[in-house]
Amino acid sequence: MEMDEDMEGSWTLLSWLASFVMVFGGALPYVPQYQEIQKSSNTEGFSTRVCLVLLIANILRIFFWIGKQFELTLLLQSVVMILTMFAMLHLCCTVQNANRVSTKQHRLSDLNLHYFWKWSAFEDYLLFCFGFTVVCAVITLLLLDSVVFVETLGSLAVMFEAMLGVPQLLQNFHNRSTKGMSVKMVLLWTAGDVFKTTYFVMNESPAQFWVCGSVQILIDAAILLQVLFYSQDTRAKLG
Repeated sequence: MEMDEDMEGSWTLLSWLASFVMVFGGALPYVPQYQEIQKSSNTEGFSTRVCLVLLIANILRIFFWIGKQFELTLLLQSVVMILTMFAMLHLCCTVQNANRVSTKQHRLSDLNLHYFWKWSAFEDYLLFCFGFTVVCAVITLLLLDSVVFVETLGSLAVMFEAMLGVPQLLQNFHNRSTKGMSVKMVLLWTAGDVFKTTYFVMNESPAQFWVCGSVQILIDAAILLQVLFYSQDTRAKLG
């Protein structure tokens, strides 16, 4: 009897620990990238579209939670991730404005698609996210009773999240280099994606979540292959 109670207590502790890692673990990979940008005063190696993807994914996930209340842990994870992405965007705007030679500013109010998500002011990113949230709130309020809508919302949320690494993958390909990108960030992405996919399967989370996690692991692996390929290519050129 005592052994059963001890086992139950151990599982409860592990469950709390896993939940804590899920809530804050997603933000951890951005710490080394944040430090890298601060140290180099250069944002070229980091794609701010990663922030766009994660902000949209997590805003949608919050509304998915309203329609289909799964683990509270995943809701809290979304809130933490949104705050983390705003911190990354604020740093990128600060560094880019400090390095800008031209006095030309690109603002959301210009309505220029060519400079979408390349705005000069951090406030424009906040305004865009606020507008997107209001639109999602209105649509969700109108269609909350529709099971099809709620499931579609969940699928969209995880689809965007699954594409998390794609902007970074494309940026590396465009630059023909991974310089300025924190390899630690990608390694932590990979470890986190493996952990959370296992968490989703074990906790019988909606299928959208573990499918998303599996896709993310594949994209993480592709970025790590880029690190290997471009580092060899650089050594060959220097040699």
